[in-house]
Amino acid sequence: MSTAKHSTGSTNTTNKSHVIEYRSKFNVYALAWRQTRAEFGLAIGSCDEAASSHVEVVEKRPGSESQMRCVARADFEYPVTKLLWAPEKAQSSLVCSTSDLLRVHELVESGEGKALPLRGTLKQNPHQKKSSMFSPPLTSFDWSEVDPAVLVTSSIDTTCSVWDMNRLEQKTQLIAHDKAVYDVCFSRNPDIFGSVGADGSLRTFDLRSLEHSTILYETTSRLVSATQTMESQALLRIAWNRLDSNYIAVFGEGGSDASGAGKVVVVDVRVPSVALLELSGHRMRKQEVSVGASKGGSKNATIAGGVNAIAWAPHSSAHLCTVGEDAYALVWDLSKAAPRTVLDAPLLTYIANEPINNVSWTPGNQDWIGIAAGKTVQALKV
Repeated sequence: MSTAKHSTGSTNTTNKSHVIEYRSKFNVYALAWRQTRAEFGLAIGSCDEAASSHVEVVEKRPGSESQMRCVARADFEYPVTKLLWAPEKAQSSLVCSTSDLLRVHELVESGEGKALPLRGTLKQNPHQKKSSMFSPPLTSFDWSEVDPAVLVTSSIDTTCSVWDMNRLEQKTQLIAHDKAVYDVCFSRNPDIFGSVGADGSLRTFDLRSLEHSTILYETTSRLVSATQTMESQALLRIAWNRLDSNYIAVFGEGGSDASGAGKVVVVDVRVPSVALLELSGHRMRKQEVSVGASKGGSKNATIAGGVNAIAWAPHSSAHLCTVGEDAYALVWDLSKAAPRTVLDAPLLTYIANEPINNVSWTPGNQDWIGIAAGKTVQALKV
């Protein structure tokens, strides 16, 4: 990976041709690669809560090997929590997004270039009772690569919803967790998906029998000083190995200290309840904070190096990329790791200029990893 440090501490020589960059006008959170090798481009979404939100499609700038440009844009009222292009099997240029609703856009050619018109919004089943006139925000979703007609969303109201993408309507909704559901992900088996949430559990579901779920892993409880009660540490994201469905990676929320922050847990579905591996490579960082007008000045505070996103390699079942608040993107090689161990030496390390919000490892061009840090999107060649 260019401009990177290996785990041995040696530094690669900077090679500008291995980094392609795009500078947006907004802070970028959501990030998704095109699914086909012939098309080098990403969809990106903003995370500014105080302003209107946007989705842009960016592609390599003609004649440049180091820059990308925006070719189409759509505006949103609420922050975008996730973006995905239609699976390659669907053979379409549809891109879905979640925020207050699930929206479907399509990248099309227009008289002035390209456009991103809205093709539809996926609405709740009209026969389902609603407790409010407003739909709870959607936290994430996943689109089945094996069966593009199936998509699953997660919500803060403890539910997951299964959608029929051919009819653009909801098929069913289930109560998935005891608290908010933060993320969902399909297995290679199109009938199986997993979810994680605020209750600290990793659960799997079978679309053929949604009455039951399997709890594969749970975080340990911790004492919350404000309430003096024991609560489980929330799990924020899930990533199912694309080539070996026995392995799932998850991570939890960070904190003001090092406990539990900066760690990714790999779970073997054949051996539930315990972590197969722990990846502990994201570092504590120093941040200058104000100590108040009465005291004046500022001081350095130690902030836990929390993980923000994870992505399995599309071409190798043993490689995983993690990014975090410490501005590091770490590529891990799990092929020689012994079970029940903690890994702290990644194969490759890339250092950005600010915390990295998201990562996407493209299935179409598997040599490229996309990262979002502040207003900058970078494609890194590995």
